[in-house]
Amino acid sequence: MGHDHDHASAASIRHEKPLWWALALIVVFAVVEVVAALATNSLALLSDAVHMATDAFALGVALMAVRLGRRPPDARRSFGYVRTEAMGAMLNGLLLFVLAGYILWESVHRFLAPPPVASLGMLVVGVAGLLVNLVAMRLLKAGSEESLNVKGAYLEVWADMLGSVGVIVGALVIHFTGWRLADPIVAVAIGVWVLPRAWLLMRQAGNVLMMGVPDGIELSQVRAALAGLPGVSDVHDLHVWALASRQAAMTAHLVVDDGVDPHALRHDAGEMLEHRFGIGHATLQVEGADCLGPDCGSGRTRGHDHGPTDGRDHHGHHGHHGHHGHHHP
Repeated sequence: MGHDHDHASAASIRHEKPLWWALALIVVFAVVEVVAALATNSLALLSDAVHMATDAFALGVALMAVRLGRRPPDARRSFGYVRTEAMGAMLNGLLLFVLAGYILWESVHRFLAPPPVASLGMLVVGVAGLLVNLVAMRLLKAGSEESLNVKGAYLEVWADMLGSVGVIVGALVIHFTGWRLADPIVAVAIGVWVLPRAWLLMRQAGNVLMMGVPDGIELSQVRAALAGLPGVSDVHDLHVWALASRQAAMTAHLVVDDGVDPHALRHDAGEMLEHRFGIGHATLQVEGADCLGPDCGSGRTRGHDHGPTDGRDHHGHHGHHGHHGHHHP
């Protein structure tokens, strides 16, 4: 497991460096944009400025989660701190909801009485914001495909990039037509775009925190694959859950025919689970075919082995995950 942790640490360091660069860019520009929003009296620009501020906070949360996620398992947290990733993503999703709600609420007042807007200043800051967001998105793109936590930060910046596009469009419309309603309309469009993406992010993070079956894995298919192994007559007490966005774990009881080598079976099952389903932490309890009734469900068997699987973790190294039941004469 030591090599596992080293590999995970290397991956998290790879995610951390672009997060730091993106955070520096966002923080500097957020300050500039807040000042510019107040000076131009633009709601679209103010909403983008607020979003920039939440981007900075989201990136800070992502960085904290990455650092905590590198901490090794201890006596109180035997799986380590991998779920800080999901906690950071959940918090970022909540921030996106609050932001969208604020923009939509403020837009109502602007529709009723649209104030004058300094369109040229709004345009200049919008273009600068677009460039900053494009650079930040480029920095976070790779990590967003590997980490739910980085994905949350990436979505924040993506939404802000669209906000900058909206600011530019609104500024051009106001400058050339004088139509002030373009400002709150752009703000509403940003808010409406953000809401479903915030919900999707929160749902994915909630699935991890609630120990749900990971995306891309069907429980029925895992059960069928285990039941199809030579010598397996039944599968029960099957549980598959997400440790993190890309880490799955499972436990199961396998009822086997007489004469089946439990060690060889666990090895074959562990290999199959990793290569077919990406499940690297598998605890398989082997039970004899004469184990019937409630005793099987509680882990009690008669004279059969309960050692760990000889499966592999996500990085191709042997894991040792055992479940030891009780032997009864």
